[in-house]
Amino acid sequence: MEHHCNKHGFTLAEILITLGIIGVVAALTMPALIQNYTNNVAETRLKKFYSIMNQAILQSIVDNGEVENWSYFNNGIKDNDGNYTNQADKNDESFQKYLAPYLKITHKKESKDPDDKKIILYFLADGSAFSFHPEENRDITFYPKNPEKCIEKANVGLASIRGICSFSFEFYPISQSDYWKYLYKKGLEPTLYEWDGNENTLYNDWQRGCNTNTGGQYCTAIIQRNGWKVPKNYPRRISF
Repeated sequence: MEHHCNKHGFTLAEILITLGIIGVVAALTMPALIQNYTNNVAETRLKKFYSIMNQAILQSIVDNGEVENWSYFNNGIKDNDGNYTNQADKNDESFQKYLAPYLKITHKKESKDPDDKKIILYFLADGSAFSFHPEENRDITFYPKNPEKCIEKANVGLASIRGICSFSFEFYPISQSDYWKYLYKKGLEPTLYEWDGNENTLYNDWQRGCNTNTGGQYCTAIIQRNGWKVPKNYPRRISF
């Protein structure tokens, strides 16, 4: 009895079609996978920064007393010409006295903000960094990754890097003004200065909202209020 073995192989055309389909699927899915990874890095590091800064504040209170008695805050000071003076060095002195002893800063580096004003970048072990506003130290900018590259993005014409590669926080628990009511007697919090309590304002406020053509300071609060997860309707594309 003869046995016939029918061998069926793939033709070159079939292989090419299969590879083409795989390429199309990869092209469609890879950007989403990369964005999900980028979002996850931002989420993880934002949450960690929020946690370690507030732990540092609490530890400093144990050693230095209540925050309202600290000589920490440097409010804006104008020179004789009416221009705000740079307080990067003074901010560093306050930071070194009250917060740095309770944080693991790998190194610090003098840099310039998008307006070409002197700032000091403080780097953490995970590659993230943060800086204080050059003219006061209430406002803190956090960079989940590549801080200097992020600043360069602003210098080449990007309308706002906030909510994309930098995120705005504030530490100002001593003011009873309505402007600061969401920060009063709290530690480090996402920027909510002048927020009216309306969820829509976080997105659409003409000055600080998170939509494309606004300042973006409220973007951090949107992520925090979603459990430190970037919501599906987040208006900006996070990139480092």
